[in-house]
Formats: sequence, structure tokens, C-alpha cells
Amino acid sequence: MRDPILITGCARSGTSMTAGVLSFCGATGGKMCGATSANKKGQFENMEVRNLLIKPYLKEIGADPMGQNPLPTPVQIKPFYELRPKMQHVLYNQGYRDEKPWFFKGAKICLIWPVFSSAFPRSKWIIVRRKDEDIINSCLRTGFMRAYRNREGWQGWVDTHKQRFKEMKTYLKDNVREVWPSKFVEGDFSEIKEVVKWVGLQWNEKAILEFVSPELWCKGGRT
Repeated sequence: MRDPILITGCARSGTSMTAGVLSFCGATGGKMCGATSANKKGQFENMEVRNLLIKPYLKEIGADPMGQNPLPTPVQIKPFYELRPKMQHVLYNQGYRDEKPWFFKGAKICLIWPVFSSAFPRSKWIIVRRKDEDIINSCLRTGFMRAYRNREGWQGWVDTHKQRFKEMKTYLKDNVREVWPSKFVEGDFSEIKEVVKWVGLQWNEKAILEFVSPELWCKGGRT
């Protein structure tokens, strides 16, 4: 099984939008969950991997399975030796075959990135970024983001994610890129085009223009 493209970032940053772009450019995510009230064009996340592997792992190490509070600290992270074969089993059962690039999108995986780096050492990582204020505003408006009721609480949550991003960039070096969906929502596709090429996909201009919806982003963003 080839190593995946791993897409992560704070929830409410545009990870779903970014994963959707890669999907329309030729990558597969397996059997992914569809649209919700908070993600009207789809979450582009493999529910089976999330619910059967990632959430139980977070709970086992004493962190919130929702990735909100408490967040895992680096010292809590322990090896997950069966992650690769278990993900392979899920993807193959969903019909994946090795000839096609595949991705996994998960906001929570930046919190446990060493586990995924160990399982998939040749992966290319995409960290999705958004301004702190916009993330916090979206969290306060989104029903399933329940951990905090004030800006200060969410700011600390965002800051922890940013520390994980810093660690990832230091350790993963050339295997990580950042994207800011606010740019392609505004019509500047240069950054995301470069990332699509970097992960070995073909840019699909027509499909991307139909998919990206500035009006949904302005109403609170997508994860």
C-alpha cells in the first residue's frame, strides 16, 4: 500500500474544502461521509478510519475523541503499531486499489502526528491554515464545537494546534506544505495548484471552480 496524502489542520479551517479539491484532482479517500449542515459540500473524511481507529486511540491515551478538550500532550502519545495494516484493511475493503493516490483528511491527526509519521513515513502532509479569529468565530457558531463557550478557551485550543504545526514542520521538513483556503476562495489558486502538483495529481480547473463556494466559507467556513 502506498503512503497517503495526509490533510490536517484546526477544525473549522477548511480541511474538508482542501480534501475536496484533491478528490476532484484525482485522489481517493475511500468511502467518505457526505454533506452535513456544517459541511454542505461534504466532509471528505473516511468515517470508518475516524470512528474505528482514530477516536478509540485518542480515548485510550486519555484525550477527547472529538479532539477538543482535553487535547493529547506529546508525552501521552504512544505507538500504534497496527495503524498501517488496519487502515490498509479498511481501504481495501472499501474497494481501494494501489494504482491510485489516496488521502486521509482528519483535523485530529495533527494532534497525534508522530503516530501517522511512523506508520506512513513517506507521506506528504498538507497543513490547512486559517486566521485564528476566523477559526474561533466559526467554532462559536458550530454546534458540535462544544468544548468552550468563550474566545479565550478556543484561542488556547488554536494555540495548541499551532504548536503541533511547528513541530511537524521542524520534523517532517520537505514532506509538509501549508495551504490557506481563504486564498482559493478569493480566486487565487496558485498555492493550491502547486500543492496538487507536489502530491502528484492533475489540476482540474472546471471541477474546482464548481466546487469552491465562497458564500459557504463566508457563513462560517468548512472543516
